[in-house]
Parts: sequence; structure tokens; C-alpha cells
Amino acid sequence: MPDLPREGAPVSGTPQWHFTTPLSGISESIVTFTLSAFFILDCTIGMQEIKLHNAEKQKRWGWEYIQARLFKVSMKGLVLEQTQTIGSGFINELKNIIIIFLSAKLVIDGQITLEMMLAISSIVGGLNGPIAQLISFIRELQDAKISLVRLSEIHEKEDETQQNETQIQEIPINSDIVIKDLSFRYIGSEMNVLENLNLIIPAHKITAIVGTSGSGKTTLMKLLLKFYKPNAGEIQIDNINLENINQKSWRNHFGAVMQEGFIFNDTIANNIAIGVDCIDKNRLVYAADVANITEYINDLPLRYNTKIGIEGVGMSTGQKQRLLIARAVYKNPEMLFFDEATSALDANNEKEIMQKLDIFFKNKTVIVIAHRLSTVMNADQIVVLDKGKIIEVGSHSSLVEQKGNYFELVKNQLQIGN
Repeated sequence: MPDLPREGAPVSGTPQWHFTTPLSGISESIVTFTLSAFFILDCTIGMQEIKLHNAEKQKRWGWEYIQARLFKVSMKGLVLEQTQTIGSGFINELKNIIIIFLSAKLVIDGQITLEMMLAISSIVGGLNGPIAQLISFIRELQDAKISLVRLSEIHEKEDETQQNETQIQEIPINSDIVIKDLSFRYIGSEMNVLENLNLIIPAHKITAIVGTSGSGKTTLMKLLLKFYKPNAGEIQIDNINLENINQKSWRNHFGAVMQEGFIFNDTIANNIAIGVDCIDKNRLVYAADVANITEYINDLPLRYNTKIGIEGVGMSTGQKQRLLIARAVYKNPEMLFFDEATSALDANNEKEIMQKLDIFFKNKTVIVIAHRLSTVMNADQIVVLDKGKIIEVGSHSSLVEQKGNYFELVKNQLQIGN
């Protein structure tokens, strides 16, 4: 008997495989353009700036352009999907017709009986269901493959917490932080942001880092926080290279207030005691008091249980900064890193907070970045950065006496005489 059913079965899968590549390309385009939904989020958050600059028309055209592109690729995907489905169904039915025709011809020629022809038809009919399921599976497999490609981009990234045998869990918190011949540049840049820095940050003292914008202050702090790795040189604590210290252990021992600190869509309490399962109420109240934000919290309907909107919507910039300071104080770490932590505060609030922080800073290693030199005058050590290089180090009084770069900064801000 001729082997008719076996030849017919795989034919129906041909269009499905044929369209796999273009359909995947269209799906990836849709994924890419769907990410442009962030455009809408940007417009929503930045609505005030859009209106201030009469940019409504420009932003609307940008949104309409994105929607037109999405519609175009969606239509291409729909056409391919329908062509694929119709083509598969057509070939499947054509297969049935050809097999029945050939079977009937064999019956007429006397090569097979009518019963055998009916058996062949029954077998072929029984294959239609599994073949349809296979086609559906292939289509779903394409979608899954695209999703897996996106996920693999994340999984292939090196885990920053991936540890090796040389990494140290115990942090020598009572030791100085020593920076040796440190240089750093960002990926894609040929110019160093920091150039051959050498510095000792004494333990249990306040070190202030000052300088003009773009001098490398925040970059240096992020190197100390282990967000970046130096291109040359190293950072040591008790003669241990910072790169050999366990990431989580290091971060457990410090609190940080960054310029771009983030406020979560959560309660006041959870934003201050972030990462804590059981909140200590006394520490919470103390942290709010040091940050001078207690009055604001008490005026809220649910006080510490009041939920804040995304990115602290409804809060002023100064209130956000005070909340971030409270977050660092609640953690009560051995080391503190403040990057322009009071830049948005008025003079009265800043003075009150700095007085309380001076008490909180006792016996802690503190690194402060500030443009307002009035906030760092009492620091034990002041480091002046300029174009990625350390040009002066000393106390406020000694640097003023030198009448160098720091003296000029102080003179311009505090209006002191020559």
C-alpha cells in the first residue's frame, strides 16, 4: 500500500515555519516601541515644565508619531498572523483532498479496497487535530522565544552579589579609608573623571568634599559606595581592597543620602525604615526629629502611616530631602555618605538639621559633599577637587589661610574680605 498519510502530515507546518522569522521581527519591534510608553510617563510627570514652555504641541506630535509606528507594526503582525493561519488551514485541507483523491484512484485501479480507503481517510482526519495543535504550539513558541530573549538579557548580566572566596564579610569599621592612585572614567569616554587621587579619610571624623560642578565629587562618592570600579588604583580599608569586601556587608554598614534619592510609593514609615520588616517606633520618631520633618508628618492624616505618591508626589523638594536624611539616620550606620543632602533646604531648616546631625555624627565616619560651604566649615577635613584632581586638603581655617582655591570659593559664597 502506498505511504500516503506520512507524506501529507508535515506539509501543513510549512507556512508556520516560513513566517517564523518575520513574525519574530515584528514582535520585537512591537516590544521596542511599547517601551516608548515611558514617553507618556515623562509627559505626565513633566506636565508643569511642558506648560511653562508651551511645548504641548511638540509633545503631542511625539506621542502621535509613536502611536502611528505602533499601529503600523501591529498591522504587519496581524497580516502575517492571518496569512499564516489561513495558509496553514488551506494546505491542511488541500492535503486531505489530495490524499482522498489518490486513495480513490488506487481503489479504481484495484490496488486497494474501499475499506482501506476509508481507513486512510479516517487516519488522515484523526491527524488534523494534532497538527492544528502543533501549529498553535509553534506560534506560542515564537512568542515565548521573544520573551525569553528579553529575559536572557537580564539573566546574562553579572550579579553584583556574586561572591568569590576572596570576598570578606567582616568590615573593619574602625579603620581609615585609604584611596591610592585612583583613576576612573566612564564607559565610552577617553577622558578620566578622576585622575590619580591619593587621600586618607579618617575613621570617626567628618570629611567634606567640595569643588565646582563637574569636578568629580559625586563620582568619587559612588566609587566609595561600590557602584563603580576604579580603572586604576584602589580604595582600601585596613589594607583590604574594597573590591574584595562583600557588597552587601559593606552596604550594611553605611547610610547614604544621594542627590537623586528616590521616594517610594509607600507609607512614610516604610520610606524611612526601608528594607526593615519590623519597624522600631522609637528609632523612627528619632530619625524624623533629627531630619526636622516631625511637624510635617504630624500634620498628615495618618501621620507615619500616610502613603506617599510615586516619587514623593505632593512633597516639596525640601521635604523629600528631609525624608531621605531620616532614612539614613534610622539605619544608624557606622559610616554616612551625604551628597548635597541639604541643598534644597531653607537656611533655618538647614541650620536646625545640621545642629542635630553634628550630634548624630559623633564617632561615625562621615563623607559630605556640599556646594554650600557654610555646612562643611566644621568638618575635620576638607578636600578640594578640581577637574578630577585633589588640589587642596586641610581644615577650614588652614585652607583659608592658604588663600588658594578653597579661599576663593569661601570668599565668593560668604562674602569675606581679602
